[in-house]
Amino acid sequence: MSELQREVSELEKKSATAARLFDIRRIIGGLFTLYGVIVTIAGINPSDADLKKAEGVDINLWTGLGMLALGLFFLVWLKLRPLATPTPGDEADEEA
Repeated sequence: MSELQREVSELEKKSATAARLFDIRRIIGGLFTLYGVIVTIAGINPSDADLKKAEGVDINLWTGLGMLALGLFFLVWLKLRPLATPTPGDEADEEA
């Protein structure tokens, strides 16, 4: 294998790693999970004024649990179906 081919393959590996690192599912899942935990903790012990304002519904608790579920869904989705980066051979096959 020539030096140029080796460098190209190394750059392709680095590009694939960067694509997996910045997968939007990881960012959305992480943020929703983090905010879901924070809002759920805030909703565990609501004040009487908060309950009265929300007509008896612990809105922070339910919203936090929903956000937590959505965030975990995105992270599980990322784990079960990882990002497949196209290889240069795949592009040539599509054009043919």
